[in-house]
Amino acid sequence: MSDPLISAAKAAANGLFAQSTRMRVLSENIANAETTGKTAGADPYQRKTVSFQSVTDGMDGVDMVQVDEIDRDQAPFRTEYMPGHPAADAKGYVKMPNVDMLTELADMREASRSYTANTQVIKQVREIVSMTIDLLRPS
Repeated sequence: MSDPLISAAKAAANGLFAQSTRMRVLSENIANAETTGKTAGADPYQRKTVSFQSVTDGMDGVDMVQVDEIDRDQAPFRTEYMPGHPAADAKGYVKMPNVDMLTELADMREASRSYTANTQVIKQVREIVSMTIDLLRPS
């Protein structure tokens, strides 16, 4: 069993990585919210989702989070009437990405808060280690 401070830092570091991956995927979704197919009837950008899993570190027995998979959202595409668009079908409808900006922004806020919380844990661990070293120094 390792030191509790190291375990906390390790769990927080894994959380930082997981949330940064989530923010990267969310950013990609937001950037492609209007990306249509290039040819008539072609599928547009398909929203990506991130799922997490809880894992236990074998050496330390620390419960941590990690990215399980990055998958494609199977929600249907919305359509818009744009007869002159290169991706329009015979009836003039274009398939639009299944990205909902409100959902993406809410998820981004949640990921940002989780990232900040994990950063705070690492800062606290650093402070405690620094204070401990100061206490151990001879006067």
